[in-house]
Amino acid sequence: MGSQVPLEPRGRDSGPVFSGVAPEIIEDTLIHLATENEQYLSELPEQAGCFKETRIVEFIFLLSEKWHLNHSTRYQAVELLERFMIKQVEQMCDDRGNTKGRGQGQKSSWSSVRDQIVNTFVLRLVSCVQLASKLSLHYSRVTSDTALKFLQSLKYSYTKQELLESELAVLNTLHYQINVSTPLAYVELLLEVLGYNGCLLPDKPLHQLCVQLLDFCYLTRETIYDTLLKIAIDNSTPSELQIAKFLTVKEDFMLLAVGVISTGVFILSLRHWDQVVEHLNCITGITSQSILEFSYAVVKRIVGSTTPEQHHGNCGTKSPEDRILPQT
Repeated sequence: MGSQVPLEPRGRDSGPVFSGVAPEIIEDTLIHLATENEQYLSELPEQAGCFKETRIVEFIFLLSEKWHLNHSTRYQAVELLERFMIKQVEQMCDDRGNTKGRGQGQKSSWSSVRDQIVNTFVLRLVSCVQLASKLSLHYSRVTSDTALKFLQSLKYSYTKQELLESELAVLNTLHYQINVSTPLAYVELLLEVLGYNGCLLPDKPLHQLCVQLLDFCYLTRETIYDTLLKIAIDNSTPSELQIAKFLTVKEDFMLLAVGVISTGVFILSLRHWDQVVEHLNCITGITSQSILEFSYAVVKRIVGSTTPEQHHGNCGTKSPEDRILPQT
């Protein structure tokens, strides 16, 4: 046999390599992501974001760390769980609505739906992490044995067959459309475009900081977007209609990506900040004002999260087993 090239261990992420992509590929990818984002926002369900509360996101992030999964996988798992749960709830409510009457029957029906969701929630969450890991071909994958061992540590007694059926339930409910782009893909592409356009930024440190900020935005989502909404309407008490209309802002991956990059540049390389905001505006069409407001909301939350009262909430000190299980 000939000499073999030594392979990097699975799970080791050296980060992306920038400035190595042809400009036509960058342009095509940017158009694809922008179109995908607009399509998702145009079909946004009213319940979008309901399954992205901090406890759920933190549980997935901690589980991903426990299993040495890369960052893209953890974001994909969050998005898969969110989309699956919304569709599952819709389907279950429709099924019971077709068989139950009004009044007490409907109340009993919803109670049954809720019980079914709660009873299988952790199993479905683990299945979404498993599926996300399988989409990341060059990193660690979560095997059935690993998943079952974790579930057993939480006193669940699922079998391999039930675990497989859970994965199939997620796949069938989402019509096998599980390879969704995550906000990290938007961040990395926009960093590539900025470099191509002549923004001389510290690629690796900025990318690492952006990943940390993206984690932070997922974990403190409600506070950040609540601040952003109040800034946008210049009012500390938004109406229900304003909150409902703001949903598309909360689910906009492109806005999240430009906001994260802007905040990262503000922290890491302030002298480039104006230039980067201007470029991001030209690239995405998102106004400079919106980008600045998002950065302000994130920085405001960062400053607030460093107070002693809140510092104990750092998720790095806990394991998934220590978390209170998410409640629906």
